[in-house]
Amino acid sequence: MPEIIVYAAEGRTVEQKKKLLKAVTVAVAESFEIDANSVTVSIIETPKHHKAKGGVPFDER
Repeated sequence: MPEIIVYAAEGRTVEQKKKLLKAVTVAVAESFEIDANSVTVSIIETPKHHKAKGGVPFDER
């Protein structure tokens, strides 16, 4: 029973997150040749002011 965790900056819509959850589930189920009900996917969101790339916070990009 694989579990996938996606880390992302906050700001995506509920529909975008649902689309990602479904796509990741399908990809893992097909790749591992298992039932999709065996796959768990979680999205961990971080506030943009708590995440930086190249030292620049995401909320300042």
